[in-house]
Formats: sequence, C-alpha cells, structure tokens
Amino acid sequence: MSYDPKQSAFLEQVAAQSAFYMLFDHLPGVSFFAKNKDFELIFANHSFLERLGFQDEVDIIGKTDFDLFPKSLADNFRRDDAWVMEHGKPKLKIIELFINTDGLPDWYMTNKLPVFDKQNRIIGLMGTTQSYQYGKEFLQPYLQIEPAIEYIQKHFRRKITVQTVAETVNLSARQLDRKFQETLKMSPQEFIMKLRLKTACSELTCSPKKIMEIALDLGFYDQSSFTLQFRKQMGMTPLQYRKRHQE
Repeated sequence: MSYDPKQSAFLEQVAAQSAFYMLFDHLPGVSFFAKNKDFELIFANHSFLERLGFQDEVDIIGKTDFDLFPKSLADNFRRDDAWVMEHGKPKLKIIELFINTDGLPDWYMTNKLPVFDKQNRIIGLMGTTQSYQYGKEFLQPYLQIEPAIEYIQKHFRRKITVQTVAETVNLSARQLDRKFQETLKMSPQEFIMKLRLKTACSELTCSPKKIMEIALDLGFYDQSSFTLQFRKQMGMTPLQYRKRHQE
C-alpha cells in the first residue's frame, strides 16, 4: 500500500506510546489484537483482555493462541495468521468460534491484516473480532441464511436433517448447503454439530448432568459418539473439559 506524502509525514511523527488501537475500547463489541512474526500477542484492547479474563495488557504480551485457547481453536487461528503473513494480504470476514465473556466458545467475525515495517517487510499482523450476533446487521450475505440458522438454533437438540432445515426456508438441500459454504465456510450439518458442542461446553461447566445425559439431550446417538466429536473440536474429552473448567 502506498501512502500520500502527508500520511507518511504524519505516521513518521507518531510516538510509540500513541496507542491508536485504544480507540477500539470505545467501539462496543469490538476486540483488537496485534501479533509479531512469532505469533505472540503484542497489543490488545480492553475488550480482548476482558474476554480472556485478563486485567492488564502486560499479562498477555508474549503469549500465543496456544497459551490461551483450546488447541482446536488455536490451530484454526494459527492457520489464518500464517496465511496473512505469508501472502501479505488481509483475510476478512472470517466466521469462526472465539471465546465470549463467559469463557465459552461463540460465533465471531474476525478480520486480519498484515503489519509492515518501513522497509515494507511483514513484521506481524493485527486484527479485530466482533460478535456475530452484535454485527450481523452489517453482514448482509449471512442474513440470507439467517432463517435457517434460527431454525437450527431452536431445534438443534433434535435429530434434525439438512432436508428439514432446507424446507423451512424454501430451498433445496443442495442450495442450502451451497449458501452455508459460501457464507460460513461449512455445511449445515457442521454448523449443527458446532452449535451442539458449544452448548455442551456450557452444560459441562455449569450443569450437574452426567455426560451421557448431556450427550443424549443434545441429539447424539450415545456418549461415545459425543466424546469423539467433542475431542475432535475441542482437543480434549468432555470429562477433561469439565474437570479443567470446574477447577
């Protein structure tokens, strides 16, 4: 990117302590972060810190996603970070699981951009995350499948099929799958599974129900299939997750 001479002159005068990113503290629902080439967090606004349970920015400096998130989430974050720094291009409107203020996975929209030094070398990246529910009025493409998403959110505990979901929004199963792939980068069935697992995280943390009971309540065939899917997404078994978060 080339700057106007006035822009360049302004940026060269900016003091290191001028934390422009603190502006994000005054944009409700928006978290800001920046990482160096080693994928270590260097800057974060108050919203980002609060979401992860930290009080001071210094507490996160030098930490990576693998220090802060379940491995399955960290793997996804690292893959996108590496792509941005390798190609030197932004990656925008990524719909992914992130951690909400309750410490549970939730849906967010993430934007990531490379950061360059004065010699135009990539030295890291910066990004923002925003709650999908908070920002969905700005996500017009996603509103096309909003009725299907709402239906899934109401009925995901049942053994619902993609065909059933498609019929509620007057689409064929193939059309619905295509729209989900275009907007959420996943199939309707994958969305249903992620929603079930997000709910499972909450119940494992806050509910006294047995794991088998949680599995059946969320539409899984048995505890074994639930454990298989949970480990695949969260990087640990439901029992391990419950013990870690209850402690």
